[in-house]
Amino acid sequence: MRVKVMHREQRHERKSKKEALLESCARDLSRVGAFHQRVLQKVSKSGFGSDVAIKASDVARKASDVALNISASASASASNSSTAGSATQVIATLESGVSLGSGEYFMDVFIGTPPKHFSLILDTGSDLNWLQCSPCQDCYEQVGPKYDPSTSSSYSAIPCSSPQCGLVAPPEAEAAGDRCAGNGRNSSSSCRYFYWYGDRSNTTGDLSWETFSVNVTGRRGPLRVPRVIFGCGHANRGLFHGAAGLLGLGRGQLSFTSQLRELYGHKFSYCLVDRDSNASVSSTLVFGEDERLVAHRDLQYTALIQTATSVDTFYYVRIAAVTVGGERVHVPSGAFDITAEGYGGTIVDSGTTLTYLVQPAYEKIRSAFEAKITYPRVEFPPLGPCYNVSGGGDVKLPEFSIIFTDGAVWRFPAENYFIQLDPEESVVCLAIMGTPPGSLSILGNYQQQNFHILYDVDNSRLGFAPMTCAAI
Repeated sequence: MRVKVMHREQRHERKSKKEALLESCARDLSRVGAFHQRVLQKVSKSGFGSDVAIKASDVARKASDVALNISASASASASNSSTAGSATQVIATLESGVSLGSGEYFMDVFIGTPPKHFSLILDTGSDLNWLQCSPCQDCYEQVGPKYDPSTSSSYSAIPCSSPQCGLVAPPEAEAAGDRCAGNGRNSSSSCRYFYWYGDRSNTTGDLSWETFSVNVTGRRGPLRVPRVIFGCGHANRGLFHGAAGLLGLGRGQLSFTSQLRELYGHKFSYCLVDRDSNASVSSTLVFGEDERLVAHRDLQYTALIQTATSVDTFYYVRIAAVTVGGERVHVPSGAFDITAEGYGGTIVDSGTTLTYLVQPAYEKIRSAFEAKITYPRVEFPPLGPCYNVSGGGDVKLPEFSIIFTDGAVWRFPAENYFIQLDPEESVVCLAIMGTPPGSLSILGNYQQQNFHILYDVDNSRLGFAPMTCAAI
């Protein structure tokens, strides 16, 4: 299934590139902290929110038979739908939120019967699909109307007695005891959930079923997938930049890609265009196998890894070394590894803008760049080092590559790891920042531009190939 991803239509006052970059950095840092908290919850199941904000995928491990039924139910319903078709892939479009100060990508989805249009953030770092729902008790500002379940004939709330309800954490008020008891509740009452992303980002509402429809490239009419499990959020907080909600693409059982796996296999890919591209240029999202990518002569694979203590949602890879200017950087041994306790490790993530490397490795990599670059330094915190590259002639910056433990090498063009602050200025900054020791390292979407990235969960591998994404 192929879906296009387009730069977001201008609905708000356009932000300058500097303003958008600073907002993206602020959101990134909040997200990095939230990811670390989720690792802590996985490791210790203690501290603030540990009993309430348990990841749905952690629970899903104990209820894999229920999760398998989720996928089978969605695929059976889709196969019986007059619009489902029998394609082995679905291709759709994505749009960048850069003009709104968002470093994320958005996908247009039509939800309900009759279908209504909503723009959802794509997120490989989480699993739950959710929408802001009316009546909204505590919601952020959204572009366009909120989803109203009372207007859809295909909506149904999942009861609290359902096995699927065990895949999500309850709100704090229901964390102890029977979720179907108290306050006039019974076994037919709705399944209430709480899903936590960070200090300021969370959603609370009713776990539900609904029909999701996606506009597909080269197809007449949208593809309809009935009985997708999603969160109908009546209280939602966080930096979601006007989106109607979120489409989870993590490894966990509740994610959109996991629920589609019986139709297209448990694999998807995307190709993100240069963020400075014309707004009419679109990026591509593919559910299923893309034959052009698989046949690409420069396609490489590295293993997606999981350990007993790693967070089930994340797509972990194992880095052996990095090079700057063709020379290996001597980072501390094991800097990128997952510890036996579950700390650290490196993930690939679509929802984080820049790349964040654990501090001991980051300092060595930053020093290697500083030693090889002779352009005048300028200051633009929190990014750095930054350089004035004016003066005419070709700009020459050191090459940067990541070497994985299985031998795959990801070589990046300079525009993927140095960011120009303003089209009118000749200042570039390293688009890599540090995270505290023991935190995750994250390869963000800026570094993934103009690469076709394949998340092949069926075969536990990540594929990547250089590509002009605007041309596919």
